[in-house]
Amino acid sequence: MTDSHFVTPSDQVEIHLPDGRTLRGPRGAAAGDLLQPIVAELAAPLVGVMINGDLHELTQPIDLEARVRPVTMAEADGARIYRRSLTFLLESAFVGLFPQTLLYIDHSLVSGGYFCNVRGREPLMPGELKNLEAEMRRLVAQNLPFGWREVTIEEAIAYFESRNDLDKARLMHHRRKPTIRLYQLGDRLDYHHGFMVPSTGYLQWFAVVGMDGGFALRYPRQHTPTKLGPMVESPKLLAAFCQYGAWLERLGISSVGALDDAIEAGRSREIILVSEALHEQTIAEIARQIADRRKQARLILISGPSSSGKTTFSRRLAVQLLALGLSPFALELDNFFIEREHTPRDGRGQLDYETIEALKLAQLGDHLQRLLSGEEVQLPRYSFQEGRQYPGDMVRLRPEQLIILEGIHGLNPRLLPGALALQSFKIYASALTQLNLDRHNRVSTTDTRLIRRIVRDARDRGYSATDTISRWESVRRGEKLHIFPHQDNADAMFNSALAYELSVLRPLAEPVLRQVAYGTPEFVEARRLLAFLEWFTPVETEGVPDNSILREFIGNSILKDFKVWGD
Repeated sequence: MTDSHFVTPSDQVEIHLPDGRTLRGPRGAAAGDLLQPIVAELAAPLVGVMINGDLHELTQPIDLEARVRPVTMAEADGARIYRRSLTFLLESAFVGLFPQTLLYIDHSLVSGGYFCNVRGREPLMPGELKNLEAEMRRLVAQNLPFGWREVTIEEAIAYFESRNDLDKARLMHHRRKPTIRLYQLGDRLDYHHGFMVPSTGYLQWFAVVGMDGGFALRYPRQHTPTKLGPMVESPKLLAAFCQYGAWLERLGISSVGALDDAIEAGRSREIILVSEALHEQTIAEIARQIADRRKQARLILISGPSSSGKTTFSRRLAVQLLALGLSPFALELDNFFIEREHTPRDGRGQLDYETIEALKLAQLGDHLQRLLSGEEVQLPRYSFQEGRQYPGDMVRLRPEQLIILEGIHGLNPRLLPGALALQSFKIYASALTQLNLDRHNRVSTTDTRLIRRIVRDARDRGYSATDTISRWESVRRGEKLHIFPHQDNADAMFNSALAYELSVLRPLAEPVLRQVAYGTPEFVEARRLLAFLEWFTPVETEGVPDNSILREFIGNSILKDFKVWGD
C-alpha cells in the first residue's frame, strides 16, 4: 500500500528540461530566473519559455513542478516575441521624440526588418533617424521592464480615444472578450498582439535605416539571431505593398477595425466586388504587358511562395491572354524532376524536391527551345509514386503561341539558359497583406498564407491542421532559400491578397484549428492563429466569385479544371 501523508509545502520547485536534467529553485520564481543556469549554453538568446506545452513570457512565475523548454530567438515563437518587443521599443522612443507625428509599422522586409513610415509631417531626415536609434539604445541601456495590466474593453476604448488612437479604439469595439492586456514601457501604455521579453535590455540587435520615403526597423533573422544580415533593396516589392496600402485607404478599410465596421454596416458585398475588381484589373494589365512583348517574350514564368494562389492566377492570366487573342500553353515544371534515387538530400537527410538541382534543367531547356521553334515535342510525365519520368503528350505549338511555366524556381536565373531567359516574361505572385490590425500591429503575410493552406489542405487533401502546421517551417525554409532571393527579378508583381479574405477564412479555419491536440508542438501555433482570427468579423463564402483566387483555398473554383492546350 502506498504510504501517502500530508507534508509542509517546500519553498523549492523543480522544473524538468527537455534533455532530462532538472533545475530546482524558489517556488514562485520567474521562469527566466529559474533558467539562468543554462542560459550560457543556449545556441541563441532566451526570450520565452514553454511550460507544460504552453508558451509563456519569461516573467511567468512557476509555482508547481513542470516541464519547461527554453524558447530562443532561433525559433519562430521566439523571433515573434523579440520583434514585437522591438516594435514597442520603437514606438516608445518615437513618441518621445515626435509626439505630434503618427508612426505606422507597415510590412516586413526580405532582409529582416519592418518598413515604417510617418504621417503628419515629411519623412524623417537622416539626422532624425540617427536620433531615433540613439533614443532606442538609451532605453535599452536602462533595461526598463515591459509591464502589463489587464483592463476592461470599455477602459481600453476610452484610453485610446483620449489619445486619438482611433484605429486601436475601433479594433477594441470588436473584441468579444470582456478584458484586454495592455503593455507598458515607462509611461507608454499600448496594445500589442502577443507576448513580450521581460525588459528592454534583451533588445540588443537592431538598426534604424532610411529607405524609400520611410525607414526600416532592422532585426536579425532566425538563422542569425544575434547578427543583422546585409540590407537588400526590393523596390518592386515595396511598390506593390505601397500600392495596395493606398488602395485600402481609398476604400476606407485601412485597418482590421475599419474592415469589421464595414462588414457590420452591410458593406461586405461591396468590399468583395471591389477587391476582386482590383485583381481583375491587375491581371488584365499584366496580360497587356505580355501582349506588348509577345514577339520578344513567348515564355511566361510565374513564381511565388506556398499558398499564394499561383495556380488560379496563372489560369486567370490565360483567360485574359485569350481575350487579347493570344493562346497560352501551360507547361508543368513538376514533370521535369530527376529520378528519385538521384534526388539531392537536404541537411537532415531528407529528399529535397525544392532545390533547383532536383530538376532536369538541360531537358527543360531543350524542350522549351524546340517548342518555341515550332517542333513537335514529346513532353515527360513524372510519376511521384514511382519517382521517375515516363513519356507524356506529344505537343506542337502554333506560331507565336505562348508558354506559361509555373514553379518555385520561375525567377531563378539558373532555371533557363541565357538565350531562353531573354525570351521570358517573369511574374512574382504572393499575398502581400497590407491590412493590419492597427498601425503598430501587423498582419503577417506568412500567417495569411498559412491559414489559406490549412483550409485548403483540410478540404482537398484530408490533412489536419496539425499536419499542415508541422510542415510549415520546412516550407518556409524552402521559400527563403529558393524564392524570396529572386523575387525582384520579376517583370511584374501580382498581389494575391484580398482585403476580405481572413473574414471568409475564419469560420472555415477555426473548426480545423480547434482539433489540434493540447500538448503537441502544433497546439501553440494553432492557439495563436485562433486568437488572431478572433479580430475578424466572419463573412459567408456565398458572395465570393467562382473565379476568385480565394476559391483555390475554400473550394468550388470554376477554374479548377481549366486548361489551354497546344495542337
